[in-house]
Amino acid sequence: MYNIIEGTNEELTKIASGLGLTYDEIVMLRNYFRGLGRNPTDIEIQAIAQGWSEHSCYKSSKLYLKKYFSGLKSDYTILTMEDDAGVISFDSNYAYVVKMESHNHPSAVEPYGGAATGVGGIIRDVLCMGAQPVALVDSLYFGDPDNEKGNLTERFIINRVVGGIRDYGNRVGIPTVAGSVNFNPIYNGMPLVNAGCIGIVRKDHVVRSRISKEGDLLIVCGGRTGRDGIHGVNFASKILKADNEENRNAVQLGNPIIKEPLIHAILEANEAGIIDGMKDLGGGGLSSAVSEMLFAGDMSGIINLDRVLLKDSNMEPWEIWVSESQERMFLAIDPSNLEKIKKIFGKWGIEYSVIGETLKSPNLIIQHNGEKILDMDLSFLTGGPVYARSYRKPEKVEKTVLDREPENYRNFILEFLSNPNICSRFNIVRQYDFTVRGDTIVKPFAGMPNHETHSDATIIKPVEESYQGLCLTSGSIPEMVGIDPYWGTMHVLSEGYRNILSSGGTPHSVVDALNFGNPANPETMYRFIESIHAISDFCRATGLPLVSGNVSFYNETEWEILPTPNMLLIGKIEDIRKAKTVEAKHSRNPVYLAGTILPDLAGSQYSSAMHTRHSILPHMDINELIALKDDIDSSKDYIESMHDISTGGLLMSILEMSFGSHYGIEADISSIPGRTNEKLFSELGNGILIEVRKSDEEKFRKSFSRSKLEKIGVTIEGEVRIMENGRYILSEKSNKLRSVWEKGLDSYI
Repeated sequence: MYNIIEGTNEELTKIASGLGLTYDEIVMLRNYFRGLGRNPTDIEIQAIAQGWSEHSCYKSSKLYLKKYFSGLKSDYTILTMEDDAGVISFDSNYAYVVKMESHNHPSAVEPYGGAATGVGGIIRDVLCMGAQPVALVDSLYFGDPDNEKGNLTERFIINRVVGGIRDYGNRVGIPTVAGSVNFNPIYNGMPLVNAGCIGIVRKDHVVRSRISKEGDLLIVCGGRTGRDGIHGVNFASKILKADNEENRNAVQLGNPIIKEPLIHAILEANEAGIIDGMKDLGGGGLSSAVSEMLFAGDMSGIINLDRVLLKDSNMEPWEIWVSESQERMFLAIDPSNLEKIKKIFGKWGIEYSVIGETLKSPNLIIQHNGEKILDMDLSFLTGGPVYARSYRKPEKVEKTVLDREPENYRNFILEFLSNPNICSRFNIVRQYDFTVRGDTIVKPFAGMPNHETHSDATIIKPVEESYQGLCLTSGSIPEMVGIDPYWGTMHVLSEGYRNILSSGGTPHSVVDALNFGNPANPETMYRFIESIHAISDFCRATGLPLVSGNVSFYNETEWEILPTPNMLLIGKIEDIRKAKTVEAKHSRNPVYLAGTILPDLAGSQYSSAMHTRHSILPHMDINELIALKDDIDSSKDYIESMHDISTGGLLMSILEMSFGSHYGIEADISSIPGRTNEKLFSELGNGILIEVRKSDEEKFRKSFSRSKLEKIGVTIEGEVRIMENGRYILSEKSNKLRSVWEKGLDSYI
């Protein structure tokens, strides 16, 4: 029993620290329970502590999220920012469901389990909307792969995170189709693991994460409840400390072998129309799922904890309530449907228990072995404090910086190709089964067999009887966001938008996963607010809805990470047979640069390689981006291949288009503004490289009338030649360059 109503300031401070609360928050609780004339029970104070954690109630971000993200919908959104995942219309009968979340703290402590349960949790977020999960996305941010300091070497973290994602996704039978990987010493010991999932559901079968019917039975099904993952949300709501045994105990244990039949059972029950409300048991366990689902439907309930199936029979009631054991779902059904769902669970070998029923009452009641151990107002239990955190623009001296040029471009390029942020991702992505289910149309790699290159976006075909598809791309550019959080985020969104365009799709929706440091730091809050301001402005300018999201604070150890707003963009393509891929298709086709490359190396991988520090980031022209979309829409029939200009600049766009086939590119960059290194390596602007069918070149030029367009070269047999002012900067066989590029991660993975 916690004695908070009579506790001294010193005692309250100690209690607050142990629960992950602030002193002011424990004083709020003291005043509340003084009003009730009693101290809280163990389960009550533990439930409040997890419900009021940053991870659960968004107490530092909620105010600003409402300010900037309200109203970011469209006429084709069905549910946005209301339930566990966003629901967006796909066609007249189906909707797609999407969510992305971080699992950073667990992955820093136990990389394999943390990454695996991140995948498992995001699958359940989509499943609880009644959707069949059809694809996974993972964006990963690691430290210097050569770093051996800290409790875990960076190579160990990288391999175990990738292994956790691989084993969970492959074993549950859902393809991992898209994502990104970034390496930066700022993430040493503090990896970011952002997991996303896309599902498909008939519109008339969407399930809400709420229940509004009195007398419904409340069921927990799937895995049993144990001591793994206790205080997981509290652990994820504070700065990570090394050598803390509590950290490891807070990491959940995943089991994809249970998850696969659980998915089948839930979908069959939903098809039968017997689920009235559903929520996954993730962060906060029963405490979050039960409280949030009941409160959202203006209901309450009575829960009997002794009916919960346990891994450990000697668990305390509060441990049962806040445990984050994996592979569990929480359902509400009408009592008349109990026999039906019992048969379905029996068919798939799924354990379940009826733990309570819904009531029309303000208070949630929990009993254990006949004793009432919790009786609290749900609005207080789930509300949590809301903070208007102070924010302050970081002080810095802004000055223009020119990056030095290499003495020998050819030698520099050969070394640049093996840079972990530039080289191929084969060693990672080929561990994932990205073709299981048979719905992956454009894979993470495009081109000839055993001669592939990176795709700009993956395309899946989620409905068997339709040729419509979804384009998926995810990532961030922390080096740019670190210079300027507003314009850096704008450039992140521009890249994702152009990834969709380059694949032949039309941008359709946006999902965020926002990774930042300590919200008590005013400079951190400034970066966070500027970043979400940019997301809001981008969505309003382009008409794209922001359909779901996640905020992860406290991502720091000895230092704070770079601000990392990871953006998942989803596009639609009306006919997957007309998808565009990156690799060059034929010899002697003209190659055009569409849009603008800004003559500035701020935030680029070239600048990182040269150890140059930039303090100013050029703006992104949103009007040019929209015009580019309209031009590509009207000229798609004449285009053979496209590749956006982003990581590694124009150079890498030329090379990656060449790496996927027998055809290289001969380009003359003389007319592009800027110095040679800026032309080749700038990652700023709205540039797209386009291969046009030679016979349709004139039609293409006439249809491409709204944005800047410049012919810079032609496709050729087996070589890459880049010329400026009559001299070759690079003239090399494509295969030689590719052999360096494809082996860049061999030493690490």
